[in-house]
Amino acid sequence: MLTYRKADPNDIGKLVELRKIQLMDEGIEPTIDIDKELSDFFEDKLREGRLIQWLVEDDEVIVASGAVIFYDFPPSFTNKSGKKAYIANMYTNDQYRGQGIATNLLSKLVEEVKSSGVSRIWLAASEMGRPVYKKFGFTETDEYLELNIN
Repeated sequence: MLTYRKADPNDIGKLVELRKIQLMDEGIEPTIDIDKELSDFFEDKLREGRLIQWLVEDDEVIVASGAVIFYDFPPSFTNKSGKKAYIANMYTNDQYRGQGIATNLLSKLVEEVKSSGVSRIWLAASEMGRPVYKKFGFTETDEYLELNIN
């Protein structure tokens, strides 16, 4: 049975390893050691409340994850507060793909964004992830996919 839960500071080591697995799965070769930088990133962003990362576990083994990172941009005519949420670290282990896990994670992340009062979500999608986001309602811009929540 799959369990969904939010990551906490005790999960930082797992988040570091998961991020590296995700990057390698995307075809990025591990040519440098980024453990300290990743650890610092997760520690800082979790502490600041600017990162919410959901984990999916099967018998306490993480099989999928997804995160939302909150950013401040200058206000604009299309985004009065300037606040945006960025979906990141979306990953599902090969053996668990095609079961709706990414869609469930995305729903949880969008709810996090809604409850924070932010109305715009953006992300950069892999070719494999693109259909999931488009089906969810994200639309293409020049460089990213965006979802407006109003």
